[in-house]
Amino acid sequence: MRPDEFLRALTQLPPPLHDRVLILRPYTRTTGCDACRSIGDAVHLALTAAHYDELASAGKLLDTAERRAAEHTEHAPRRPEQQRGRDRVLRWAQASGPLVAATDASWKGRAGGIGYVVSDGHYGLLGRGTGRLDPTGRSRVLVDELRAVDYLLTAFDEVPAGLTVLLDSLTAVRYLHRWQAGEADAMPAGYSLRQRRWSDKPTLIRLAEQVAHCPDLTFEHVKGHSGHALNEAADGLSHMARRRREESFDLRPRAHALVDAFLRDWHTNVTL
Repeated sequence: MRPDEFLRALTQLPPPLHDRVLILRPYTRTTGCDACRSIGDAVHLALTAAHYDELASAGKLLDTAERRAAEHTEHAPRRPEQQRGRDRVLRWAQASGPLVAATDASWKGRAGGIGYVVSDGHYGLLGRGTGRLDPTGRSRVLVDELRAVDYLLTAFDEVPAGLTVLLDSLTAVRYLHRWQAGEADAMPAGYSLRQRRWSDKPTLIRLAEQVAHCPDLTFEHVKGHSGHALNEAADGLSHMARRRREESFDLRPRAHALVDAFLRDWHTNVTL
């Protein structure tokens, strides 16, 4: 089941089933573990049963999935903040106000980085290189700006309703708006659509399909390097991830301190 299909099925579930499926979602992803796959199969069958209004059967299938998950601890899914490149400044977990995120990308020479920060303390940063088979194409910075948005959204099992995402690339914002309007086949110039070895779809295709089914997501442009706290944090994370490709330094404490400082500024002077 594709991520967009899963999210559509999830929105059709009554609250009790919705919450149970959401917890089990990590098991629905492709895996080489037979036990994890059996849990995911039970979840998929539960979604199918719920689609046909067989809610009692769906509940029993989720009972089975939950029992198998409780017995199988070897590959227990990691929380988003435990995944590679992601973390959280916990002091901002209970911060009030609407949920706002910022994403950014950095590229220099043959190394790039992407980063995001969320007003509730979540953040992520990843570096990447390039090579002969790099599918990015000539719109390298734009594609990485959009990859940063995908990196943000995939941090959530379910994208929070009403989330606002800030970008300093107006062109990237325009693509996101086009995808929300249903133009999912619009892609940056030169971006390769060839089959990927590491996923079933190219990143931007997956992102376009997800965005098309999230009409309550808001994408807004902010001017870069203008002192906007969340944008500056995302910019700093993307630069840090890029530099880490070529330099050796302790990444986590630097990223943590940077995010904490800018979130303190953000929550003191909240403004979009």
